[in-house]
Amino acid sequence: MHILVVEDQKKVAEALQEGLTLAGFKVTVCSEGEEGFFTLSSQDIDLLILDLGLPKRDGIEILRAVRHKKIGVPIMILTARDSVEDRVLGLESGADDYLVKPFAFPELLARVQALLRRSQMRIDDVMKVGDLELDLRTRKASRSSQPLSLTVKELDILEYLLRYHESVVSREMLVRDLWHGAARATPIDNIIDVHIAHLRSKIDGPFPLKLLHTVRGVGFILSVKKP
Repeated sequence: MHILVVEDQKKVAEALQEGLTLAGFKVTVCSEGEEGFFTLSSQDIDLLILDLGLPKRDGIEILRAVRHKKIGVPIMILTARDSVEDRVLGLESGADDYLVKPFAFPELLARVQALLRRSQMRIDDVMKVGDLELDLRTRKASRSSQPLSLTVKELDILEYLLRYHESVVSREMLVRDLWHGAARATPIDNIIDVHIAHLRSKIDGPFPLKLLHTVRGVGFILSVKKP
């Protein structure tokens, strides 16, 4: 797998190149927007990690140009811009994921792996782990061909876990991406635990092979293998 990193901060670019290379990826680094766009257009790239504040050509401009040319490569924005408006602009401009600096490399790696799996596994918009399936078009889930009756929030959580399957999803990730960090009267960890418990009872309860696992002190993982 070939990852293109377009990042003008030398230390960040070097850390990404080292970490992703150790994880088994081929990595190309560009420090300018125009160079990055040319590299993406001229080479076989499987995933783009894109900073927004770039010299010569802004990241949003590159993002829009890539999508205008119908280049379907998964794109992760990696930036210090952390406002809701910036996130919305990036995602609406065609990004598949948005990660704010400073970041933890294990989370970035999990997101990279999830984006790559997502680009490979979405055949007819059906996501699968073992005999568990979620049809993204109809928003219907099943296991061993048996329909599962899930609430809207349970479907959201299941889709999120499927996107990161085989990787641990932390409570912080769920709060940020599904609850958007909203403050609530009831502690958010309690709310998450209740939803996870209901989801687990529906997708695992009647079946001998358990797919939804809790990693104590870390989060949750959807996997055919117990962590």
